[in-house]
Amino acid sequence: MKRIDRRTFLKQLQGMLCVTGASLLFPPGLRAAAKKPDIAVVKGEIESAVQKAVGILGGMGRFVKQGSRVVIKPNMSFASGPERASNTHPLVVRTLAKMCRQSGAGRVLVLDNPLAPAEQCIENSGIGAACRSIDKDMAHTVTDSSRFSEAAIDSGKSLKKTDVMKEVLNADVLIAAPVAKSHSSAGVSLSMKGMMGLISNRRVMHRLDLHESIVDLASLLTPQLTVIDATRVLSTGGPGGPGKVLTPDTIIASTDMVAADAYTVSAFEWYGGRYDPDQIRHIRLAHQRGLGSMDIDRLRIKKASV
Repeated sequence: MKRIDRRTFLKQLQGMLCVTGASLLFPPGLRAAAKKPDIAVVKGEIESAVQKAVGILGGMGRFVKQGSRVVIKPNMSFASGPERASNTHPLVVRTLAKMCRQSGAGRVLVLDNPLAPAEQCIENSGIGAACRSIDKDMAHTVTDSSRFSEAAIDSGKSLKKTDVMKEVLNADVLIAAPVAKSHSSAGVSLSMKGMMGLISNRRVMHRLDLHESIVDLASLLTPQLTVIDATRVLSTGGPGGPGKVLTPDTIIASTDMVAADAYTVSAFEWYGGRYDPDQIRHIRLAHQRGLGSMDIDRLRIKKASV
């Protein structure tokens, strides 16, 4: 055996202690735990479930800073109540808005371009009253063309440009808060499809390649946070209903809208059966174009109950 001198021995010992110390301070399990989950899935009472799901991702303060201009995009396009599951539950919207305010948001707006008469949508959905309990000027159904501005979609394959709500273009933070529901043309309407409620003319997307256009729009309007309301799931008859309504009492949150949509497709029954995410064409295209991941098996998913 080759002998080493005292100085060399001490250097080698010091190196070993550094490596060992680091392993003790940050063992593999702890290092893995330090990585935030890709998806949070929380079952239980609505307000607590929303708070828990966002908390698992790092809390609203991860997304909303002091003075942030925030836009929350729910579904409130139909003049129906929560029981029909065509609109986001008002408690989901109110909880998100409160959390944004608590994190220091300078302004929080809840916006959608409705399909039914605007006043009926905002009132019958319950979202108007829920938001007025925080700020009387928070929730708006936007239809006036003067409140939209043209935006180019540089990476667009089907949709090259579109008119977007000015408040959205000027926002610091965009939060997608769709209800989980089926859709007669798109298969499902979740966070990506829901971005169509932030533009002036969604009809043109139906005349183009709808699924490709949904992905084009998602490349322009990419939320920092997606919170899917699966407290009720409109599994047939969407987007407006009536249809079969499931009641999973679940909130799904992610920083990746593609992952959130993919998980939601895989988690529930649609049209009386089960589907894989890649069977929904716009989810598959978004994954292929690098907007997010539909590979549920490769994502870190944290589940909880409240």
